[in-house]
Amino acid sequence: MSEESKSLSGARKKSYEMTALLATTLGSFLTPFMGSAINIAIRSIGDEFAVDTVTLSWINMSYLLAAAVFLVPFGRIADIYGKKKTFIYGILIYTVSCIFSAVSLSAIFLIFSRILQGIGGAMIFGTGAAILTSVFPAEKRGKALGINVASVYSGLSLGPFIGGVLTQHFGWRSIFLAPVPLGLIIIVITLWKLSREWVEAKGEKFDLLGSIIHGVALISLIYGLSILPEISGIMLIFIASSAFLAFILWESNTKNPLLNLSLFRGNSVFTFSNLAALINYSATFAVSFLLSLYLQYIKGFSAQDAGLILMYQPVVQAIFSPLAGRLSDKIEPGIVASAGMAVTVTGLLLLTSLEEQTPIEFIAVTLVLLGFGFGLFSSPNTNAVMSSVKRKFYGVASATLATMRLIGQTFSMGITTMIFTLYMGRVQITPEYHPVFLESLTVAFTVFSVLCFIGTFASLVRGKVR
Repeated sequence: MSEESKSLSGARKKSYEMTALLATTLGSFLTPFMGSAINIAIRSIGDEFAVDTVTLSWINMSYLLAAAVFLVPFGRIADIYGKKKTFIYGILIYTVSCIFSAVSLSAIFLIFSRILQGIGGAMIFGTGAAILTSVFPAEKRGKALGINVASVYSGLSLGPFIGGVLTQHFGWRSIFLAPVPLGLIIIVITLWKLSREWVEAKGEKFDLLGSIIHGVALISLIYGLSILPEISGIMLIFIASSAFLAFILWESNTKNPLLNLSLFRGNSVFTFSNLAALINYSATFAVSFLLSLYLQYIKGFSAQDAGLILMYQPVVQAIFSPLAGRLSDKIEPGIVASAGMAVTVTGLLLLTSLEEQTPIEFIAVTLVLLGFGFGLFSSPNTNAVMSSVKRKFYGVASATLATMRLIGQTFSMGITTMIFTLYMGRVQITPEYHPVFLESLTVAFTVFSVLCFIGTFASLVRGKVR
């Protein structure tokens, strides 16, 4: 059992576990809810600010990039100064940034607000799984993480529907105001009910230089990808490669590294589970963004109706994630996760055949398949990562996995932006561009299918937790 569980007994221990699960689960609900709701509102935002598809993609990308840059640093800060403290500040920043987003008067200010939102999101992502892993004993951890992952999918499920209703009846700005009360409730629950703090690396120094190099590498890579094939994009990717190399050299030789590379050396479960997560999210995140545009521009659906259709995937994910998490407590997590990756490949391949006349029933069945595949993958993969490291590294391990997820999501949007740039240029999606938009979708889903197929093998070779 974990030290946290040993220090409490009986009903009090169970109550404490449930409170920690409630607070982190609500926190995990916030960010995916916003992400999926924004996908539905993206056309309304584009129409109001009269911006092209590339700028629209940056409304998502700015958030993801900021979160990816700050995740590992805040995971390390959480280990040094306290996971609960970092979690609370993250919720507060996220809530304030929602208000800023709601009052944005330009696409630029909205993108700035989304960057701030990404910083808050990084503080939430980097602590949620670490808090649960600290509180729950090993034999109950998979179930708890499965419930936590299910809350992510519940956010993804409700986001399209609620986002569609809010956008259609109250405007896209209302989407950003909806999470504010929930953010305040989470802060109250955490301060009131969670009396303990988790500080496993107290007194160790924070690696500021490593954080800066890490940030430069990620920003250069993601922005470089988004402006390919321009020469400046190639140069930025070269800078990113150099920065990543410098980061590895620095982290290998500094006393208190931002990211302890020993977590990867000789730990195939940790290494390949993170790689599988990176590839999986790279192959799947942009699906809802692309289908939202397809349903509204090509099929002519309202934001509300498009949201209802997109709900199929995350609803299925929410149903199967706790079951998959519980299953991963009994058999090897890698087996369950790999099966999920294989199912996801099938769903992505089906989407390569999208045309103007594709039946909605076909899209719904494909989304169900994708939801089932991703539900099988995510919580067992999280269980594998967190069970492969010592308690001292829970914060960094949680943040590393979340970074892989966010880098993957950013890659997914970066690939999409690059394909739009190459095939469509910086134009709005008007009827004359519908054929080339459909062609772009086929290319994107083909690339994602290949990526996910490769990821299946990364998942299979990870090794055993038990």
